[in-house]
Amino acid sequence: MTFPPAGTAPTPDDLLIFLAVARTGRFTTAAESLGVNHTTVSRRITALEKALDGRLLARAVGGWELTELGKRARTAAEGVESAVSLLRGSDAEAQKISGVVRMSATDGFSAYIAAPAVAVLQRRHPLLRVEIVTVTRRALQHRSGLDIEVVVGEPQVHRAESILLGYYSLGMYASRHYLKAHGTPTTIAELTEHPLVYFVDSMLQVDDLDAPRRLVPQMRESLSSTNVFVHVEGTRAGAGVGFLPCFMADQHTDLVRLLPEDFQERLPYWMVLRTESLRLPAVAALVAALRAQMESYAPALLGRNVSAGTVPAD
Repeated sequence: MTFPPAGTAPTPDDLLIFLAVARTGRFTTAAESLGVNHTTVSRRITALEKALDGRLLARAVGGWELTELGKRARTAAEGVESAVSLLRGSDAEAQKISGVVRMSATDGFSAYIAAPAVAVLQRRHPLLRVEIVTVTRRALQHRSGLDIEVVVGEPQVHRAESILLGYYSLGMYASRHYLKAHGTPTTIAELTEHPLVYFVDSMLQVDDLDAPRRLVPQMRESLSSTNVFVHVEGTRAGAGVGFLPCFMADQHTDLVRLLPEDFQERLPYWMVLRTESLRLPAVAALVAALRAQMESYAPALLGRNVSAGTVPAD
């Protein structure tokens, strides 16, 4: 391949390819979004660096970061992107949001916050695609390949934007059938005689979610899983007392909240994303949609609709 002489004007195509890498931090992810192969992306970045006579990207753990020259090139590339979008059709068409946004979040957040938010957003922007990876973990230091990461607990990250989305509550729940067979605990001491349905202790990566081991360490484990939907359904099936997100447990009339005055843990949802990702219209739109869904769903997230301490029916 013949590269342009150093100091020549960069081509618009090379700038747009570079912009995809700047936003994702990875050649492979950028190539996938552009519909080309990894080798093509690498060649075009090399050509652009040759034309600008300098390095645009610096190797980082898990991906690439922008140099000072790279930051200036990103601004220029965004100008090219805006100009190209205006040439594709009317102003209304140019403002359509499209492309793929990749995010990770916990199971409960993905189902009750992210999925409805995406559905609303896609009604206005049908060309938008969102991929959600469900996982419960600490925020990653290097989130190459992800545009948005939603975690429980305040993240400790570098070179990233952290946004507090809001709070949700957890409580102790049991099924009416279980309580009829085993009795309803009215004190913490009585509660500790029942088995716990919760996360696998040895695999729990989020310190904020360790409340049961801190509050009632005497409770023996019954059913453990890395998936919160298993916690809910296991509790409904009578496997024991589940420490559950209120916004999930309160959906089921066969579950009763126990000792709400003693167990009302409140935890924060935080959103983490690369600074470059916020410049992408599709990502910015999804961020706004997630925040709106969190706000509209706030009463349920905090468990305000729960009929606490209801006596089990026959």
